[in-house]
Amino acid sequence: MELSVRVAAIAPSLTLSIDAQAKALVAAGERVCGFGAGEPDFDTPEHIKEAAIRALRDGKTKYAPNEGLPELRAAIAEKLARENRLPYTPAQVLVSNGAKQSLFQICMALCREGDEVLIPAPYWLSYPEMVQVAGGRPVFVHGTEAEGLKVTAAQLEAAVTPRTRVLILNTPSNPTGVVYTRQELEAIATVALRHNLYIVADEIYEKLVYDGAEHVSVGSFDRELLARTITVNGFSKAYAMTGWRLGYCAGPEAVVRAAAALQSHSTSAPNTFAQYGAVAALRGPQDCVAQMAAEFDQRRVLLLQRLAAIPGLSCVRPGGAFYVFPRVDQYGLGSLEFTRRLLVEEKVAVVPGLPFGADGHVRLSYACSRANIAEGLDRLARFVARLSGS
Repeated sequence: MELSVRVAAIAPSLTLSIDAQAKALVAAGERVCGFGAGEPDFDTPEHIKEAAIRALRDGKTKYAPNEGLPELRAAIAEKLARENRLPYTPAQVLVSNGAKQSLFQICMALCREGDEVLIPAPYWLSYPEMVQVAGGRPVFVHGTEAEGLKVTAAQLEAAVTPRTRVLILNTPSNPTGVVYTRQELEAIATVALRHNLYIVADEIYEKLVYDGAEHVSVGSFDRELLARTITVNGFSKAYAMTGWRLGYCAGPEAVVRAAAALQSHSTSAPNTFAQYGAVAALRGPQDCVAQMAAEFDQRRVLLLQRLAAIPGLSCVRPGGAFYVFPRVDQYGLGSLEFTRRLLVEEKVAVVPGLPFGADGHVRLSYACSRANIAEGLDRLARFVARLSGS
């Protein structure tokens, strides 16, 4: 059977694959220490669940407007203005079935056939697949360990060609956890404006920053930049709402309208009663977010301490999200083989760096218990000791 060339070229998500393998081992009775999927292990806060339950009881079970509930779009616009200094109107907001759908639709709206999209590497593994399905060509700009796995404005400048149209910028980053500073973002923004690039700013981990780091929205610097920035966010990470499948984008009306048109012919609006929960998330108490972030920070410190105690293992210190991205190629294995053997031999599930554009690394999520971290790092230390012959 002949399939669409674009769809046939898509690589299945390895993060979901690793998670499925780990769950299969658990189902078979194995004790697996999982560091795979990027999903908070907290429950959704009660006031958010109650808002959705109340909506169900009140009969809020019909289709919502394609762009999302007006009340939720207004709450998102308020939040972006208040917290991010992004003066979007509700008409510039589109609510989708997760931030992933928002990103996909933006790529479809912006990418013309053969357009180049700059993607800092290491990158979230879905970015290049989305770009290619949209007809664009991903151009990877690799951050170095000397720069803390961040890309510089000079690197981006050197990568620009007449075909470059879009820059995807993710801070805090998945998979590295690095956070770009205001100064670094200002330099990058200058390059984008000089070359009339659109910036797709993936800010899904904005609430999870540590060590005094500041999350800065790149579109907040000036009006000219705001007009060329599409900000993407959602509820999954900050509010432990992964299964609710709610995300959003905000940007120039022409881009948002194009994305909304695509959504109208694919999924239509997201789940109606879930959107009432999202309104409660944004307009309700935020102490739950701070509490989860504080716990993630303590787990991050524990994981970094344990990694530092393993001879020969190096790791850039993450300032956000809930991932670490240690380097493992010094043990003589590529990330796929390292990951496979670690799961088989020690029942520890991590994600290979290859699909993130960094085959010398693996990703560990600390969206898991401290007990899981302690036991999993014991097993990891035992595994690399065997690889090292020590």
